[in-house]
Amino acid sequence: MASSSDFVQYVADQCSGAGEIVTKKMFGDYGIYCDGKIFGLICDDCFYLKPTEAGRALLRSVEMRPPYDGAKDYFFISDVDDSDYLAQLVKATCNELPEPKAKKRKK
Repeated sequence: MASSSDFVQYVADQCSGAGEIVTKKMFGDYGIYCDGKIFGLICDDCFYLKPTEAGRALLRSVEMRPPYDGAKDYFFISDVDDSDYLAQLVKATCNELPEPKAKKRKK
């Protein structure tokens, strides 16, 4: 089951305090980016955050789940209604993630 566009937009809006939030459809669900860094996934109307130590320190409760069959575990974020909390989590997570690799130009 794919995510609804309304849920995807809601999560993006809730995270917007962290920076420029963009979602991209991939493999039937969505990747979610902040200032060019992918920090999570939205799959089957559930929000998953890449695991980092900074994110773990801020989580109200730590629940790890794979976003889809065969995936590594991510932090499962059940409370998507607190925008300040989500923005704080996203900022902390993104600060720990590496910069995105530069795209190669086509010749």
